[in-house]
Amino acid sequence: MIDPLYSPSLNRYNNGMKYRRCGRSGILLPEISLGLWHNFGGVDPLKSSMEKIHFAFDNGITHFDLANNYGPPYGSAEETFGIVMKKSLARYRDELFISTKAGHDMWPGPYGEWGSRKYLLASLDQSLKRMNLDYVDIFYSHRFDPETPLEETLQALVDIVKAGKAVYVGISKYPADAASFAYSYLRERDVPCLLYQGKYNIFDRDPSSSGVLDDCYDQGVGFIAFSPLAQGLLTDRYLNGIPEDSRIARGGFLKKDSLTDLTMKKIKMLNEMASRRGESLAQMSIAWLLNDKKVTSVIVGASSVSQLKTNLKALESPAFSETEINEIERIIKE
Repeated sequence: MIDPLYSPSLNRYNNGMKYRRCGRSGILLPEISLGLWHNFGGVDPLKSSMEKIHFAFDNGITHFDLANNYGPPYGSAEETFGIVMKKSLARYRDELFISTKAGHDMWPGPYGEWGSRKYLLASLDQSLKRMNLDYVDIFYSHRFDPETPLEETLQALVDIVKAGKAVYVGISKYPADAASFAYSYLRERDVPCLLYQGKYNIFDRDPSSSGVLDDCYDQGVGFIAFSPLAQGLLTDRYLNGIPEDSRIARGGFLKKDSLTDLTMKKIKMLNEMASRRGESLAQMSIAWLLNDKKVTSVIVGASSVSQLKTNLKALESPAFSETEINEIERIIKE
């Protein structure tokens, strides 16, 4: 049976999604973007992945965030997205803002990770094939490489844009001094850095404490936050213990020692505060990030359409009072 032709919602740009300017650029990004790190790999049902991507676009999410090694297995999230592009989204390519990255382990041998020119160019060529794309809207150096000369990594990004394989470039998880160097190097070669992608949430404040967030603002670079829910800690998932099907129980990136008694106490206090605000802890956590105007967009994952729908309600969250902001700070510092 041939799948029915997908037609996106006619109300996708006036149903509540808001867009923010990305640094000093012409790009507007949705306040909530969809990340395909988990739940879109080869081990996941294609039908479910397609439904989530369609639902996202129907609700104004134009930015889809990928990387070469997202899956599992590696590359399979891009392959999933490529199938969706070919089957239903190709006609809307110019409405989409698609990213991918290279920097982490991808294939065996000395040329399959980090920041060499050889790896970055080869990886992007592979990514474009998997995603059925001629170009990506932004290509990131996924992590700082302490061994490869930074100039080599950055020049590869410049040449990728000039070759027409990416419209913009960005960096992810770079230390503050390397990020500042990157901004200057790229700007001097007329390929300004569009976005810095970093882990940022109520528990993890490194972009703020390290100066990365302020530097982005001063340099005219957008900031996009990943892991806004601390891999599920900032949800109601663990309020009553560790579910058998949770990331902690499965032994993924989130480990059992992350859920200390003190952390659990903080989660419960934050959850009580969210309840007083009339929202879930997840919604409040996303809204807390968006309360900072230096944050361009927040990347959320989705195991289901209903989860994505719930997270999108953060766009309706009431503004934080100064008292509420101070209460969150007090809870975190306990």
